[in-house]
Amino acid sequence: MTTDLQTQARGKSSGFSLIEVMIAVVILVVGLTALMALFAKSLSAVQSSQDGQIARQKAREALESIYAARNDGTLSFDQVQNVSASGIFSDGFQPMYLAGANGIPGTTSDTTILDRVILPGKDGIVQTAPNATTPTGDDVFVPLVNFQRQILISPVTVGGTVNLYMRKVVVTVRVNAGGANAVDYVTTGYVSSTQQQ
Repeated sequence: MTTDLQTQARGKSSGFSLIEVMIAVVILVVGLTALMALFAKSLSAVQSSQDGQIARQKAREALESIYAARNDGTLSFDQVQNVSASGIFSDGFQPMYLAGANGIPGTTSDTTILDRVILPGKDGIVQTAPNATTPTGDDVFVPLVNFQRQILISPVTVGGTVNLYMRKVVVTVRVNAGGANAVDYVTTGYVSSTQQQ
């Protein structure tokens, strides 16, 4: 009698069947795949956020350099036009090179060195000068390979009449992070023929 009870007890506590184990593995794989997809999506969002911040900053820098050059007299109002209108600013989207001798990016005097972001090394201190060709100390250069810039300068019209003393400047920085999904970041400003006091 005791052997019959022991045999019945062993039969009831036999463990998991192969089907139950397979179902558990499938559920685990589906869950891990979803978690990995979420991780990849979050990495992509962080990268695009960083690229967007860099693009917005570079667009503002280009616009500010135009204002600064106009204010200190190194840039005449006649030069604040695209090349196709007898100015110094390149037409269309161009690779983002460092500014040339005039200090204004997006012009015909740009260098052939790609613009970049300078990151501090392990010491946390940026030691490299802005236009240096090699990093100083343990700084790191991150070239802006996937970035393009367009500076479009157009006349301002008021009531159908062209204002001869003001131009609209639209700086667009395009980020192509791969694939066909390019994102444009636009900054707009107006430049007048004289500095306002």
